[in-house]
Amino acid sequence: MFIAMNRFKINLNHDEDFEQVWRERETFLSEVPGFLKFALLRGPQYDSHILYVSHSTWETEEAFHAWTKSEAFKNAHRQSSAPKGTYLAHPDLEMFNAVLEE
Repeated sequence: MFIAMNRFKINLNHDEDFEQVWRERETFLSEVPGFLKFALLRGPQYDSHILYVSHSTWETEEAFHAWTKSEAFKNAHRQSSAPKGTYLAHPDLEMFNAVLEE
């Protein structure tokens, strides 16, 4: 199993805008070989931002990388984005290969 996560620092008072973009977008993930599941997670609130994580689970790292080069990826990322001022910084991508699963 392989997990890809993007950490988003969302400016205060922009959380609803950010969540709405994710709720309304089409991901095209269900048609991608090797995709298992997706979650958007809301984390703690700090003085300057709210932390969110997009969490996708894949059968293999190769399946994830194939998706990033696919038409499904291009279609998902060409959709509308959150309003200006939503992001405190660019998202941080983190990738993990499972060592143990139960």
